[in-house]
Amino acid sequence: MGLAALMALLAVADFATGVPFGSQTVFDIMFILAAALVIYMGVSCLKDAR
Repeated sequence: MGLAALMALLAVADFATGVPFGSQTVFDIMFILAAALVIYMGVSCLKDAR
């Protein structure tokens, strides 16, 4: 989940400034959605494990 959060932060930074990856909007949106899905699934698994 930590890596997904880092990837989401980098994608948001790229979306806003265009610095880390070269500002390709479609890829930024896909990275943000994928990271959000991984974080959601991780949180859901942690809740089920309790």
